[in-house]
Amino acid sequence: MESASPAFAQRLFARIAPEYEQMGALFSLGQEARWRRFLVSRVSVGRRARVLDVASGTGLVARELVRATGASVVSLDHSAEMLAAGARANRAAKMEGAIEQVLASADALPFPDASFDAVTFTYLLRYVPDPSATLRELSRVLRPGGTLASLEFYVPQDPVMRCGWRAFTRIGLPMLGATASPQWRDTGRFLGPNIEEFHRRHPLRRQAEAWMAAGLVGLGARTFTFGAAAVTWGTRQR
Repeated sequence: MESASPAFAQRLFARIAPEYEQMGALFSLGQEARWRRFLVSRVSVGRRARVLDVASGTGLVARELVRATGASVVSLDHSAEMLAAGARANRAAKMEGAIEQVLASADALPFPDASFDAVTFTYLLRYVPDPSATLRELSRVLRPGGTLASLEFYVPQDPVMRCGWRAFTRIGLPMLGATASPQWRDTGRFLGPNIEEFHRRHPLRRQAEAWMAAGLVGLGARTFTFGAAAVTWGTRQR
């Protein structure tokens, strides 16, 4: 299977954009909505705030931010296909006025320093060549005192749970994906090894060091669904 380079990620998400929200719910066995709600709960901003959601995809987190905070949200992704699917969902939710879509890369954000009151990102760092540099770029556009929060797949630390997780990601995900399309079958095959390899190369200790090097303090983390996902958050140093 091809590595998770930015070019690979762009091709992957272009192929799966139309069914992304439905299949994301299926792949997480209905748990992803709960993960997103907790992610958004870490972001304490008012209705006049401006929030950046990076790797926004079809805008699931962006719309949750609007519902929970009333803030205006910039939904940024490098996949035009994912943003197009998100635009349709935003219109259906009558949120197009509250969500601005931007096609750009997380490695080179087209915004001045300290432009946002909070920044969120989802399933991003596995697809960038230098996660530490990407975290620095995300922190750059965050105002001092603002929150950076992320949601990412994780690997259960309990040995028994890890065995079950491996069986589900190696066998269950491809089978579930095959019910939708060959592209989703291939996505199911890709995810488990990619998640495990990322966390092997970037264990939590190293990730925490990268967050702190990017100027984030007061770090917190919580795992979900027996360790299959993790939300991480921190505050940009004043």
